[in-house]
Amino acid sequence: MDIASRLHSLRGSLAGKRRLRGLAPLLVLIVLCILISLANPHFIEVRNLIRVANSAAVPLTLAMGMTFIILLGSIDLSVEGAVSISAMVVVLLAANDLNTHDYGWLAALAAVVASAFMGFVSGVVQTRMRIPSFMATLGTWFIGLGISVYMLGGSAVRLMDQNLRALALTRLFEVPLAVWVAILVFAFAFLIQNYTRLGRHIMAIGGGEDVAELSGIDPSRVRIAAFTLAGIFYGIAGVLSAAQLGQSNAVIGDGRLFASVTAVVVGGTALTGGEGGVVNSLIGVLIVTVLSNGMILLGISPYVQQTVQGLMIIAAVALSLDRSRLKIVK
Repeated sequence: MDIASRLHSLRGSLAGKRRLRGLAPLLVLIVLCILISLANPHFIEVRNLIRVANSAAVPLTLAMGMTFIILLGSIDLSVEGAVSISAMVVVLLAANDLNTHDYGWLAALAAVVASAFMGFVSGVVQTRMRIPSFMATLGTWFIGLGISVYMLGGSAVRLMDQNLRALALTRLFEVPLAVWVAILVFAFAFLIQNYTRLGRHIMAIGGGEDVAELSGIDPSRVRIAAFTLAGIFYGIAGVLSAAQLGQSNAVIGDGRLFASVTAVVVGGTALTGGEGGVVNSLIGVLIVTVLSNGMILLGISPYVQQTVQGLMIIAAVALSLDRSRLKIVK
């Protein structure tokens, strides 16, 4: 066999491994659904599947925002602060039991704008001051929580706007409106990633920022736009959270950061950036939600559930990273 044939064979083998690694999350989801169904047939009942979809609505919306950040090769720790700010704004501006405001859907729009502004600030601080993304977003996380605690007075404020509450209470074709909103959010994210210049530039920067910059892409502008876009998704998730809970409090976003990062990584989006996407994150959200639902149906202890989730993250990172390309592991 000559050198050219060997190189062709090697390329084919590498391409096959990449395809297999890309299909791994979907195969995991299918096997997981089969195993849980065999262990407890109630899993595949329509009522339970709708429950799974409803539980996945907020995590999916958050994961869409986190996906674009991780595709850049960055990380966003401001999720919980953004959700807290968004939920606080929508509750205080819509009908509530603390003040006389009643701005309806304008309150939801203001909440999304507030969260998007937080994302914009994170992007500007990171790029203009050259601060690592995890430090910049850690700061905005605590700023968001601090503002939320101050504005809410440290207590829970009830959301009394029935139109906004309908996101959680009203059903269309037996499916909660929150699920339909999450589906629309996914479609929007899919279009951005695959059919817009911003989506292409995010993938290019994640694949190699130096090469992207030489191609005429401005990394600073793209990063600011990506963090602002992520803020929009977090804001929508905050509105959905307030609608589902029927109130806002300072800790409404607790655990959301872990859930969003877990879903993105488990879905196969590489932490090094440039590989994966929103479809992967959709699969990741379903894996995490189905696993959680299945363990509850099987009566598994919450402590064991946390252990399983931790092991799942380690396994997902190990599968998603092409370690042969990593010269240094920090």
